[in-house]
Amino acid sequence: MIINRYLLVVVLIFSSNVLLAQRVPAWGGGADQQDLSFGFSFTYVSSDFKIVNQPYFRRPFLDETGVQIKGPLNSISSKNSSGFGVGFLTRYRLTEHLEVRTTPSLIFADRYLHYSYVDPSEDVDKKVQTTSVDVPLQIKLKSDRLGDFRGYVVGGLKYSQTIGSKKNSDANLDLSEKLVKNVSGYASYEAGVGCDIYFEFFKLSPEIKISNSIGNVLVSENNPYSAPLSRLGLHTIMFSLIFE
Repeated sequence: MIINRYLLVVVLIFSSNVLLAQRVPAWGGGADQQDLSFGFSFTYVSSDFKIVNQPYFRRPFLDETGVQIKGPLNSISSKNSSGFGVGFLTRYRLTEHLEVRTTPSLIFADRYLHYSYVDPSEDVDKKVQTTSVDVPLQIKLKSDRLGDFRGYVVGGLKYSQTIGSKKNSDANLDLSEKLVKNVSGYASYEAGVGCDIYFEFFKLSPEIKISNSIGNVLVSENNPYSAPLSRLGLHTIMFSLIFE
């Protein structure tokens, strides 16, 4: 009886391998048969700031006449915030396993800074509201195709340009209500992994990337929320579904 069970398992495994070997791989819409192809993407974005404070950031903030606007700080932190993006893919095949691509995207993502004061009643969250156009240039290194799947790694540089900036929107606000502002354009480096999944008429690529800004994205101003900061860096995790 035991021998018969083992024999049945071996027969099933062998039969499965034969069926898989005889199955014709999905065409994937012919994307891999062309040097140049196009597509579109949907992206979930999670981002936060990497903060470097001024040495004196805990001091109370005083206005030009010496009047205290905000009390002494305990800490400044940034929590993860969510957003989304939509984009278009342009891909050019260099070799069977190497291609260059760009996915210009419109990104909607707000970021937050939390200011914790010695007096808890002064605690405040400041939102940095941004809509940006991201233009990356990436290299994609692909594995051999295994059935209807192919793994890959991707990396490159990205330039982000803010649109609809609120640069002058706080001109008439009191010092205690001022905004924290970011530069309008900045570069980032990014790297990620993903896989190509082939269907009959299209190719789907789930992908996750990590992106970090290069340099300081903070606009330095003399207000209670920008003055304690020395620099801000932007850290972003992106999960994308790319259709090609």
